[in-house]
Amino acid sequence: MKHIATVALMLSLGVAGVYAQQRPVKMTFSGTLETSTTNLQPGTNTDQENLAGNGTLGSFTFRELHADIASPQPSSACSGPTHLYFPTVTGGGVFRLQDGGLLTVKVTGGAICIDLAAGMAHLTETYQITGGTGRFKGASGALTLTATLIPVVFNASNGVVLATITGEFEGTVLGVATGEDH
Repeated sequence: MKHIATVALMLSLGVAGVYAQQRPVKMTFSGTLETSTTNLQPGTNTDQENLAGNGTLGSFTFRELHADIASPQPSSACSGPTHLYFPTVTGGGVFRLQDGGLLTVKVTGGAICIDLAAGMAHLTETYQITGGTGRFKGASGALTLTATLIPVVFNASNGVVLATITGEFEGTVLGVATGEDH
């Protein structure tokens, strides 16, 4: 009986270890970024990202809403006569993986640096993983998005309302069973 209890304890600790492992994640994507009429916070402009890609966790789609400060801000990271810097202040998103599992994230920071002379922008966003469904139930960790945006459609005021977006997510996910990773 003592032997069975020892084996049971070892198995439960082994399974818990599988679920508690840190998993480095790298996923590439492409898609669109477009303006939204949703107002996530006063004094901001809201954008939505619709992405699809593949990586450590398998094939995925990603839908996100985030709010950027409405007026350009000074920044040493994005400076120059043709550069505009807009910090990202709030938002969230949902990854839908090929197996149907959902991974939810909250925006914790970031910014878009627009280079008017080059006709493109660089976007960086940081996320806190807040959970999910299926193999991501109880997941936690952090991800960083780095991307390049190219304008496609402009409004009557010459503001971008649709852009292509390509880039990658990198970070660490905790709480996903190793045996269930792709």
